[in-house]
Amino acid sequence: MGLLEPILELLESCDSTVQCNSCACIMTLAVSESNQEAISSAGVVPLLALANSYDPRIQQNAVGAILNLTRSERIQQILCKEGALPILILLLECPDSEVQYYSCTALSNVAANSQHHEAMLRVGDRLLLRTLISLLSSSVDKVSCQACVCLRNLATNVNIQAEIIAMDILPKLLTLLASNNSDVQQASVALLWILSQHPANQDTLMQEEVLQNLGVLLLTCQKDPAIVGLSACIIKNLSLFKNVQRIIESPCVGGLLQAILSTETQEESLHYLTCSLAELAKHEGATLHLLEWMNEPLIKRLVRLAGQQEHTELSFQAASIVRHMLCYDKVMSLLKCHLGEVQHYLMNFLNRQEIRFQQLGISTLGKLQEDPEFSSAFSQSQLMNHLEQIRHQTEETQELLKMATSHKGS
Repeated sequence: MGLLEPILELLESCDSTVQCNSCACIMTLAVSESNQEAISSAGVVPLLALANSYDPRIQQNAVGAILNLTRSERIQQILCKEGALPILILLLECPDSEVQYYSCTALSNVAANSQHHEAMLRVGDRLLLRTLISLLSSSVDKVSCQACVCLRNLATNVNIQAEIIAMDILPKLLTLLASNNSDVQQASVALLWILSQHPANQDTLMQEEVLQNLGVLLLTCQKDPAIVGLSACIIKNLSLFKNVQRIIESPCVGGLLQAILSTETQEESLHYLTCSLAELAKHEGATLHLLEWMNEPLIKRLVRLAGQQEHTELSFQAASIVRHMLCYDKVMSLLKCHLGEVQHYLMNFLNRQEIRFQQLGISTLGKLQEDPEFSSAFSQSQLMNHLEQIRHQTEETQELLKMATSHKGS
């Protein structure tokens, strides 16, 4: 109907009420993708000017409109070109928590695009990082949560990670992990996950307080798949480095196992949990600790997960945990109650085309056959026939390889 242009013109009115209401209209209209393009074409400079208004009503609506415009990557380019970054970064220090939240969310959207990182950090010589870390202590949950999100988006850059770690972020992050607000917990654990991916951060993150908090999250947030999954990923990332003993001695192992046993844990989270435990189980010290937790319900759960065929990676990781634990008589004894299910998943593994599944199946089968009861049961099953077929196929493949390499040599 052609109303957008006159509304945009009203932004430059001398009447503060008119400015306030026209900003509110623009903020509402800017939710729509088509309107975002129209608003940006008409110019964003008046909105940026009003973001510095002394009238808190005008300022809130103007920054809210800018936030909605940052949902478009193309308009982010325009806003940055027109000088939006210094304005938004300075507004993070505004006493109005709503303005803080809007500007922080807008910066999070911009930070999702790594090409803007250099320009964002150039303002005030890393003023953005210092202010965001300060906002982690905000008494307003949505502000501290959004500060976490923005830092997470910036932390995709390894060099920025190093700067964040150097600014002593960990104590603030630990406080957020213990928050009663699930959004805050999710955002903080997501930031911790990004930081845990880089080996240089290992010594800083491998602290008793961090591991303690992760163990508690796994025990108390089993209904939240994002928190459970990310916590398990962090533990796995840390276990890839040295000092695995610290993880073993922490509540993390118990937290991982309790989360696996929980009926509320979703499939995707189970995948990350089993991956983390399978990585830990590669270490002898960890298997000894896992042995203390091994009981009928846990073995039953792992065997069931190994036997399900819908999520192949989940079945592989669950079976890997079982394989690593077969050196203990206690585990062998517990598995005898599930002999049929063990045979079933081993047959599935031997039938798989992927070599790693076949290798895990053969390795598990070989270890189980050291026990007379398992050996007797397997000798009367299709497993041994199928294993013999694989042996013949392997021999034929080896002969073909010898022929191929001999022809190459001649």
